Amino acid sequence: MTNGTATTAGLDARLEQYRVELTGYCYRMLGSSFEAEDAVQDTMIRAWRSFDKFEGRSSLRSWLYRIATNVCLDMLTAGNKRARPMDLTESTPLARAALSPRPDNTWLEPMPDSRVLPTPADPAEAAVAKESVRLAFMAALQQLPAKQRAVLILREVLAWKAAEVAELLGTSVASVNSALQRARATLAERQQPGAGAAVSDPLDEEQKKLLDRYVAAFEGYDMSALTALLHEDAIMTMPPFDLWLTGADDITGFMTTLGAPCAGSRLVPVQVNGMPGFAQYKPDPEVGGFTPWAVQVLEISDGRITGFHCFLDTQRWFPLFGLPLRLEAESDQVEQGA
Repeated sequence: MTNGTATTAGLDARLEQYRVELTGYCYRMLGSSFEAEDAVQDTMIRAWRSFDKFEGRSSLRSWLYRIATNVCLDMLTAGNKRARPMDLTESTPLARAALSPRPDNTWLEPMPDSRVLPTPADPAEAAVAKESVRLAFMAALQQLPAKQRAVLILREVLAWKAAEVAELLGTSVASVNSALQRARATLAERQQPGAGAAVSDPLDEEQKKLLDRYVAAFEGYDMSALTALLHEDAIMTMPPFDLWLTGADDITGFMTTLGAPCAGSRLVPVQVNGMPGFAQYKPDPEVGGFTPWAVQVLEISDGRITGFHCFLDTQRWFPLFGLPLRLEAESDQVEQGA
């Protein structure tokens, strides 16, 4: 190996160690799994190409965050804000339920924990990191102007000092503090559905039992059992459709009418957005076995399921989670590959 090759390999390794945390940062900024990964790749390429200009006045990590912030701010200049169905429309009664899709770039997207959450030694840091990728918090971030979003993430999620954020953004400490204050005020004014979700890390015994009962109820398509697990104000969403339903009656009513083909599905556990979730495979009546249908994200509070979010674009999500695009009939379980 030549010195040049060794140097290149060494630089690649130094940059690569920051990929997961940078992906988490870009995901919080952009609200899109795929745009976040594109932003990090762009960051890595820019860093690699301009590394000879890196003078070491800041840490390599800070320098990479500066590049990633600029990439994200450039991507956000179009003003697009990722959303959940309840951010865009009123809840629809089951009697008027209609499946109307919106373009992909409308929606806040799910993300596997493994791609955005490093493994800190401090359990408290791990808990903050998980809370900061939950769907409700991600939706709240989307309400903020881009620079306020960056300040809030850097200060409150990543625990940077105001002076460090000011240097990164090329502004003053006073400006950073002002932006943080405005961001906090905006979030306080706009309480997001799902913001009260409380899941311990790791899951406690009651939460594990709740999920076991959920799997049994869903796979058995037992609506009475499922109703017993749902909070009276539980919400169900199904991006890319803008329909969302509230309450156990409408949710189970939908599942036994428009959602009836999901009877007999199989659920595979996934870790998604800091919450428990499942990859849903529904029966394939034509060739047998099971075909991908949704990545489900569950929000839990006070021993009940309060949010039931189904992301249906399986050709995008299942590969992202390292999941197979088919289950054979005799296979009720599959190991997650991501």
